[in-house]
Amino acid sequence: MISSGQPLPSFSLPDQSGAMRSAADYAGRWLVLYVYPKDDTPGCTIQGRSFSATRAEFEARNVVVVGLSADDVASHQSFCNKHGLTVDLLSDPQAVLLGALGVGQTDFHGTLYWNRTTFVVDPQGVLRRVYERVNPEGHEQALLRDIRAMQEEVEPVR
Repeated sequence: MISSGQPLPSFSLPDQSGAMRSAADYAGRWLVLYVYPKDDTPGCTIQGRSFSATRAEFEARNVVVVGLSADDVASHQSFCNKHGLTVDLLSDPQAVLLGALGVGQTDFHGTLYWNRTTFVVDPQGVLRRVYERVNPEGHEQALLRDIRAMQEEVEPVR
């Protein structure tokens, strides 16, 4: 697993609409990159809806929230449409970025799923915090609180 202080690995992956996204697309903004196991499963739906519901709060803090899983673009598009998700979801079926990040996997009934993990990246592209084995309930509020503290360390309120 990459750790705090390391740069976000470079990547080029499609989002739910098929548009290619890279690390450079998020330069100058804070990035919450949340890894989730599978589209349209209960915990992943809670997480996607929670991030969509609080999107404006993140944007007000210059933070973009992006999901990442091994599901394909069509699955992401269906997931977004079905649940009204407004955050971008990156598709990584070859596990290029998932592997570069060092995200672990857990066996569930004979199938390996990527562990729910969240990475917070600063505007310079440096990893500031990793959250492992995330509970999707209320995670977005903890992130907002923690990012506010990180931002105040970088730019103290005068």
